[in-house]
Amino acid sequence: MIKYSGIGGMCVTQNETAMAEKFVKLVNVMKKLREPDGCPWDREQTYMSLRRYIVEEGYELIQAIEDGNVPNMCEECGDLMLQVVFVSCMAEERGDFTVCEVLDGLTNKLIRRHPHVFGEVHVDNSDDVLKNWEQIKSAERKKKEEDSSYMAGIPRGMPALLRAYRIQERAAKPGFDWPKGDCAPVMAKVEEEVAELKEAAASGNKAKIEEELGDLLFASVNLSRHLGADPEITLHRACEKFAARFRKVEKSVEESGRPWKDFTLDELEEFWQKAKNQ
Repeated sequence: MIKYSGIGGMCVTQNETAMAEKFVKLVNVMKKLREPDGCPWDREQTYMSLRRYIVEEGYELIQAIEDGNVPNMCEECGDLMLQVVFVSCMAEERGDFTVCEVLDGLTNKLIRRHPHVFGEVHVDNSDDVLKNWEQIKSAERKKKEEDSSYMAGIPRGMPALLRAYRIQERAAKPGFDWPKGDCAPVMAKVEEEVAELKEAAASGNKAKIEEELGDLLFASVNLSRHLGADPEITLHRACEKFAARFRKVEKSVEESGRPWKDFTLDELEEFWQKAKNQ
């Protein structure tokens, strides 16, 4: 493989040159679609209209990863990349920022936040890496006179389960957390929240019930973090398991020839237990 000196003294291979050319081609195709004689649909899009597609493509890539479907992963990576290129090209048209600024910003950020790779900082493990990352981020925000709180940068629009996990991770950075390796106090907190939810339910106060239920969910997410389980993935698996078992219950009902309304809850529970055993 032939190499030649590139920008910054780095060696660039022929494959990397081809990769750069392909990226330029992608950007030019996107720009063409946005031109007056391009695609009417693409020309109508705005930052706001693309939000749903950005989210959808992210979830489709996650699905491909979970399915272990490598061809789909490749395709979905492209679809997600399209959204970034789409927004960047749109921004360039408006004079907000350019594709090159996006690439430079990301590259410089990766180098800046990995001083243990591109600098002289020593780390022993991934925990050290994450601590350095958060410290560097906080310093960057202070320098730009932005919110330097540990809570800064967690999107309010993020799914609540994932947001709770991120908030708890951030709070743990400066040591606001129960000791690692001992889940007893975290379990006790969950049990405390269950008791408070029972009291709220008994009172019939809807606002209080919602508040206590939220506290219980938040405490459960914290427990999952201390157990080393990602709550988003864990709940997703629980949903998949329930859906699969429920389909078997549906099949049992269908095979019986009787309508759902004719079954008692105990009879349906028998179908459910049968599905579990299968």
